[in-house]
Parts: sequence; C-alpha cells; structure tokens
Amino acid sequence: MSWGTELWDQFDNLEKHTQWGIDVLEKFIKFVKERTEIELSYAKQLRNLSKKYQPKKNSKEEEEYRYTSARAFLATLNEMNDYAGQHEVISENMTSLITGELTRYVQELKQERKSHFHDGRKAQQHIETCWKQLEASKRRFERDCKEADRAQQYFEKMDADINVTKADVEKARQQAQLRHQMAEDSKAEYSSTLQKFNSEQHDHYYTHIPHIFQKIQEMEERRIVRIGESMKTFAEVDRQVIPIIGKCLDEITKAAESIDHKNDSQLVIEAFKSGFEPPGDVDFEDFTQPMKRTVSESSLSNSRADGRPEPKFGGKSKGKLWPFIKKNKLMSLLTSPHQPPPPPPASASPSAVPNGPQSPKQQKEPLSHRFNEFMTSKPKIHCFRSLKRGLSLKLGAGPEDFSNLPPEQRRKKLQQKVDELNRDIQKEMDQRDALTKMKDVYIKNPQMGDAASVDHRLAELGQNIEKLRLEVQKFEGWLAEVEGRLSMRSEARRQSGLYEAQNSSAVNSCAQDRESSPDGSYTEEQSQETEMKVPATDFDDEFDDEEPLPTIGTCKALYTFEGQNEGTISVAEGEMLYVIEEDKGDGWTRIRRNEDEEGYVPTSYVEVYLDKNAKDS
Repeated sequence: MSWGTELWDQFDNLEKHTQWGIDVLEKFIKFVKERTEIELSYAKQLRNLSKKYQPKKNSKEEEEYRYTSARAFLATLNEMNDYAGQHEVISENMTSLITGELTRYVQELKQERKSHFHDGRKAQQHIETCWKQLEASKRRFERDCKEADRAQQYFEKMDADINVTKADVEKARQQAQLRHQMAEDSKAEYSSTLQKFNSEQHDHYYTHIPHIFQKIQEMEERRIVRIGESMKTFAEVDRQVIPIIGKCLDEITKAAESIDHKNDSQLVIEAFKSGFEPPGDVDFEDFTQPMKRTVSESSLSNSRADGRPEPKFGGKSKGKLWPFIKKNKLMSLLTSPHQPPPPPPASASPSAVPNGPQSPKQQKEPLSHRFNEFMTSKPKIHCFRSLKRGLSLKLGAGPEDFSNLPPEQRRKKLQQKVDELNRDIQKEMDQRDALTKMKDVYIKNPQMGDAASVDHRLAELGQNIEKLRLEVQKFEGWLAEVEGRLSMRSEARRQSGLYEAQNSSAVNSCAQDRESSPDGSYTEEQSQETEMKVPATDFDDEFDDEEPLPTIGTCKALYTFEGQNEGTISVAEGEMLYVIEEDKGDGWTRIRRNEDEEGYVPTSYVEVYLDKNAKDS
C-alpha cells in the first residue's frame, strides 16, 4: 500500500493532508506548553499556601508546634512543599522532553515537506512541458499535411488545364512535392515527440511521482510515530513522579497517625498549670439567732467599722477562699475600682445642702460575686508577687526570676533558662577548647601564627563562662526554691484532706454547744481554737510576713466620699489621711487611715501633700 501507486493523481490533497498533520503536531505542542504553565502555576500556589501557614519565627505560633497535632500539620505543610516540587519536575521534564524536541522536529518536518512537494511540482511542470511540445508538434504536422494536400490539388488542377503553360505546371508540381516533404518531416517529428512524451509520462507516473509520494508518506508516518511517542512521554513524565508523590502522601498519613491526644492533653496541663489550690468551701453563717454575728471575711465593712484587724482564720474554708485572698488590704488590691472615679460634688460638701437626703450606703456585694467578677474580667494585676511588692495597677517588664508567673509556670521557665545557659556554656567551652588546640599548634609551629594572639580571646571566653556559671547557679537556686514550695504545697494538700474531716466534726460540735447554751449565745473562741490548729501553707506565710507599703505623704479630704465598692474606703470631709500610692493616671489615689484600714478614693476628692523625699525618689 503506497501513496505513489494509489494516490498518483492526488497531489493537491496530499499537500493539504500533510499540512494538517503539521498543524496537529503544533496543536499538541501548544497543549503541552499550556500544561507546563498550569503545573508551574499549581506548584507556585502550593508553595505559597505552604509558606502562608508556616509558623512565623519568634512568634507565639512556634510554641504551639510542640503539640503533636500541630507538628503533624507542620509536617503536612512540608510534604505539600515537596509535593509542589514534583509538579515543577513535571513541568521541567515536559518542557525539555516534549515541547523543545517537538518544536525542533516541526521545523525539520516543514523543511522536508517543502522539499518533497517542490520536487513533485518540478516533475509535474516537466510533464506538462512535454505535453505542450507534443501538442505543438501535432499541430504542426496537421498543418503541413493540410498544406501538402492543397498543393497536390492545385498541381492536379493546373496539370488538367490545357490553357496553363508547362512552366506553371512544373512550378505547381514542385510546390506540391515540397509541401509533401514538409508534411513527412512534421510527421517524423510528431512521432518522435510522441514517443518521448510517452516515455516521460511513464517515468512521471510510475517512477518520479511514486518516489516523491513515497517520501511524503514516510515523512507523514514518522510524524505520526513521533506524536505517539510524545504522548507516551507525556504520560511517563507523570508516572515517574507518582512514587515520590506517593511517599509525600505516605508521610502525611504517618504524621497524622503520630498525633497523640493524650500527650497533647498533658502538654496543655504543663503549659497552663498554675500550681495553686482551688478555693475551699464557704462556711455557713447563721443569721436566725438574735445574737452577735459570726465574723466572716466576706463582710469587709465590719473590720473597717471596728477599726481593728480581722481575726486570722487558719481554716481552709475561710482563710483560703482564693490562694491570695487573705487580708482586707489584699482584697482591696484585687478589687481596686475598675470604673472611673466619680466627679467631685458641685457644692463644697454634700452635707452643705440643707435637709439633703444622704445616699444610703449600699450593701457590700457578696464575696462570691467578687470572685466571679475577678475570674471573668481582665485583671489589672498580672502576677501574685506584685501584690506583695505593692504594684497593684501598672506593671513593667517581667522580673528576672519569673516571679510574676504561677509556681508551675515559673518552674518551667526557670528550667528552660537553666538549660539555655548550659547550652551557652557548652558553646563557650567548645570555642575555648578549639582556641586552646590552635594555641598548641602555634606553639609547636611558630611559623603558622602567634600563640599570644589567642590569649586575649581565651581570657574573654573564661570570663564569659564564669559569668554564665554564676547565672546558672542563680537560676538553679530559684528553681530549687520553687520546687521546694511545690513539694510543700502537695504536702499541705494531703494534710488539708485530713483537716476537712476534723473541721466537719468541729462544726457539728459547735452547733451542739450552741443548742445546749442556756441563752442560745455563741462565741467565736471555740471555732478559733479549732482553726488555730490548722497548719498554714507556704502561700499564707508569704502574705503574713509582708510589710505594709510606706507612706509617701498625707492628704486632706475635700469632700465626703462613701466607699461603696470593694477596694475603696469611706472618708469624711476635712479628715487627714496617709498617702501610700499616687494616682497612676486612672483617677484613684490609695490612702491609709490606720494600720489595717486602707483603700482607694477619687483623686479629685482629696488634696495631696507628698513628702519631699518621696518626690525625690
């Protein structure tokens, strides 16, 4: 089956068909090129997506990646980055193996096709030229035959006419012979030309054209084979990266299977555990008997009105409603006014208005309400030790010993600091060892360098190591202190369980004594005796041993102020008081009446006289 024998007369159609084949090849090249662009765009988008969700350096997100679920997500992001790289490989391989190769092949194919069809046109033009020569020879032979026939008829006519001279007859005879000879010559030429044309035509249709068409057929078949191979390469490029993509997906699956919910839960405990004890139970206060009310820490106004310190309860229920709620002044710190201070009255004093109704003093809110408010609102005091130091509203940077953190968090931070310092020490020691070896080499081989040139650096490294060791000792001391307190608290927790059983029996006995009393009265000495037996925890000792804030001046009350909120104190017009803390910009000044009665008043209600030494400091 050959185009040369089967399609000998379809030159134009073959030309169109081969051009269509080249167009198909160029279309496939364009398709592959667009596919590579899509792969590059997809890879770029995947990389950007992976980069977008990568944790920022030196940010809080880095701390979150200690959880197994977050680490699995980070591994997924890294694998997606590798996954994107495989799509880039697909694009590169398709560009080099398909697009580039086929582009060069199309150029060669166009040149070859042009050459073959040029030869075909040349052969066709040659056969057409031979045909034209044959037609010209044929027409000339036909013309000469007609002229010879006319000359013969004229001669016969002249020969039959008796009136024509013999010379004219001879002339006509010669002319007839001449025309007859010319006709014979034209016949011979026509015959020769015909034989030549037939030979050329045979060669054209059975030799030249089949040979040219065979080359065109081979060219077209090579094009078809090439486009088939390119399609296989197109699939093979994808198939080559499938194992690597499969490994990426396997790693993602492995990362997902490594998620440990129990470990993450334990990390949450380690991250946020404060080390404090939960608040104890609130005691029952009996108001049904017309007798002296039981003194409770929830009624702060009683201690203020009496002007004496509250009884110190050792019981877990009263003395430890919250780990740092122990004394009235600490309560005033925790419940310092959140709202802005009231403006001063328009008149000189609220009592200046005749028969003016005095605003009734509102009942103190229950302690449980204050506790809930403290737990839900954003606290102004960020650490518990800052209470002891008198920093109630505004705090600066965290202290070096991390005392602004709860015990458990402080222990973790101190341990991290110790580990970091130990790593720094190891680095410095490695540098010192390297310099020492270098110095030994310089001593043995002076031509390599001066041994004295490293002495200064060695001395500097020794000083750095000594400083770091002192830092380690300091932080290890703080760490031992925290670990000791945590162990003491765990011991106190065990003892508190024993005390709760004793306390319940003591409460029952107190109730029986009150029922057996002839006048129904009840005294606090019995409950105090029970409560004084409770061992105080380490946390209570911190606040029991704290020193009151020093006075920094005095102030005079310009107006009467009814301290109706927790943390405030009532003052009368003209009363002189001590200033222990200036206005921090929130409109409140902290004052003290006596050793155990202090609180906040609006700055606009008092006239402050600061000591000179306090101003200088």
